[in-house]
Amino acid sequence: MKKFLASLLLSACAVTGLAHAGVVDDAVKRGTLRVGMDPTYMPFEMTNKRGEIIGFEVDLLKAMAKAMGVKLELVSTSYDGIIPALLTDKFDMIGSGMTLTQERNLRINFSEPFIVVGQTLLIRKELQGEIKSYKDLNDGKYRITSKIGTTGEMVAKKLIAKAQYHGFDNEQEAVMDVVNGKADAFIYDAPYNVVAVNKAGAGKLVFLEEPFTFEPLAFGLKKGDYDSLNWINNWMNQIKHDGTYERIHSKWFKKNDWLKEME
Repeated sequence: MKKFLASLLLSACAVTGLAHAGVVDDAVKRGTLRVGMDPTYMPFEMTNKRGEIIGFEVDLLKAMAKAMGVKLELVSTSYDGIIPALLTDKFDMIGSGMTLTQERNLRINFSEPFIVVGQTLLIRKELQGEIKSYKDLNDGKYRITSKIGTTGEMVAKKLIAKAQYHGFDNEQEAVMDVVNGKADAFIYDAPYNVVAVNKAGAGKLVFLEEPFTFEPLAFGLKKGDYDSLNWINNWMNQIKHDGTYERIHSKWFKKNDWLKEME
């Protein structure tokens, strides 16, 4: 009987150990935190002229890895395949400007949001005054665009369903579709559009800056990894109160020095 109870105890300990294992523990043991991202979302994650991935979220992840005492490894992944890649262990977590939606939350877990954004519009300059909000675009005579797999695409198909829609694999192609007069409007997150209107707009775009959706961005992890979520959420609470978050946010949203690295 004693041997049987000892065996049960060892089994319970083993199960408990497995239950508490997670990507943060794995990263610490490995010495590397692997994060999947699509580096095309200014100013969150993007590739500069030297081929380096930089951005607001990248700096947050660097600070996270430093707090873990590990190196950060960024795994470039197309956005429309990023959740399947997480679920098949191509990396430890998603850090790619991902909006926490209920649909996505059915498939993966999310940390507490690290920022809240909203969808906005870049429209052809000729439509200034005619298009005052997304509601004005909800007509079959208009052609709208966004990046495939993003909430911009979801919003376009849900709230502007009567318009013609054509998506692109990356943001820049979609924006240029409007610049070249092939589409009437580009739907995307405000932080990207506020940069794109000047960087890629060529004086042919108007930015309707009032967000018409509520979109919390968060880090994505596989289901059941509550220990890692606990660590990440506590870490975010720390940096939001010790000046780290404000310093990183200011660098990317209150200054524009980083634009020189993109030219």
